[in-house]
Amino acid sequence: DVTGVQTCALPIWTLDSPHYPYKLEWLAALREAMAPQVEANGRFVITGDFNIIPTDDDVWDATKFVGSTHVTEPERKALAALRDLGLTDVMPRAMKYDTPYTYWDYRAGMFHKNQGMRIDLVYASSTVASGVKDAYVDRDARKGTGPSDHAPVVVDIDD
Repeated sequence: DVTGVQTCALPIWTLDSPHYPYKLEWLAALREAMAPQVEANGRFVITGDFNIIPTDDDVWDATKFVGSTHVTEPERKALAALRDLGLTDVMPRAMKYDTPYTYWDYRAGMFHKNQGMRIDLVYASSTVASGVKDAYVDRDARKGTGPSDHAPVVVDIDD
């Protein structure tokens, strides 16, 4: 099981969790696996729940995460190393609020207060990124039957 702490009703893995170094190793392996694809100018997208907040602007209050995962320098450096391969962070446009968060904890009304974070990321090769016409977070999908604490990022690409 994951060793967790509670901060603002949001479960966060601690830095001494065995999952933390595993996460960093996994990100390094992902970068290594993707490097040849980028060099070959492949058309691809890497997307998913990275459980990393890329910048302090991507979370409602970065101070709530001090000493926790999601905002550490090694995690952010691993994301930057992935982007440095030549990938573009496809930033969804803001819709209801001025921030395109993709995750809100269920507790304490965080969704309705827009106390969220952007941890579901879309990284595209340059050939795909050049065709992006729109990107947004589908907040309504989070509200549906059997909702998730995440909302999908929708990307419209002119192929």
